Amino acid sequence: MRQIPLALLAPPAHSFDNFLPGANAEALAYLLGLMPADPPVLLWGPTGAGKTHLLQALAERWHAAGQRVAWYDADTPLPWELPAHDSLLLLDDCQRFDAGQQHAAFALFVASAGQGYTVVATADAPAVDLRVREDLRTRLGWGPSFQLSPLREAEMRAALRREADRRGLLLGDEVLDYLLTRFERNLKGLMALLERLDEFAMANKRALTLPLLKAMLADQPVEKFEPDPNL
Repeated sequence: MRQIPLALLAPPAHSFDNFLPGANAEALAYLLGLMPADPPVLLWGPTGAGKTHLLQALAERWHAAGQRVAWYDADTPLPWELPAHDSLLLLDDCQRFDAGQQHAAFALFVASAGQGYTVVATADAPAVDLRVREDLRTRLGWGPSFQLSPLREAEMRAALRREADRRGLLLGDEVLDYLLTRFERNLKGLMALLERLDEFAMANKRALTLPLLKAMLADQPVEKFEPDPNL
C-alpha cells in the first residue's frame, strides 16, 4: 500500500474536471456519487480508456473532502496493509497482479468488509474473464461494473488540443493529423508523446511543428530538418 501523495494531485493532475467522458458518462456519474461503504466498483476496458484517470480523479476528490486514500497496483511492494481508518481503496490494473498481490488484494477485500471502506478497481476485462484467483474474481465482480470505451477521434482531438493549450502549445492540424494517423489511438500514449514533444520543443527553442516532431521521432538534430519559419 502507498498513501496517495499530495504531489500527485498538483497540476496536471487527472481530475473529474479534465476527464472527457465520451461514451463513459454512466460510469462518471456513478463515481461522482460514490459514498463511503458503498459496494466495490470495477472499471474495465482497454488501455487508454481512462481507467487510471478516473482512479486519480477519485483520489483528488476524496482528498479534498478530507478522506483517506490508499493506492495499490502491480508496482506497489508487498505487504499491502489496510489503512487504520475507513478509506478509499484503489486497485489499479488488477490483471497485472502476481500471485502474491492477488492474495493481498483478496485480503484487503476481506479485512475491509463492513468496516466503512470503499473499493474501486480497474482491469482490462470484466471480472468473469480475468485470469486471477477465483476468490478475488468473485469480489471484483460483486458490485457495479462499468465498461469504459476509448474516446472517438473527435473527442481525442479535443483532449489533445486541451492539453496543448494547458501547456501553452500551438497544436496545428498538421501535427495533430500525424499523431492520430501514425500512432495507436491510445490517449494515454498520445498524451505522453505530447509531453515528450513539449520538452523537445523547449530544449530546441522551437515551435511545435511537424518537422520538429519528425526530428524527435528520428532522434536526429533539429538542424537536419526544415527550419521553422516562425522563429
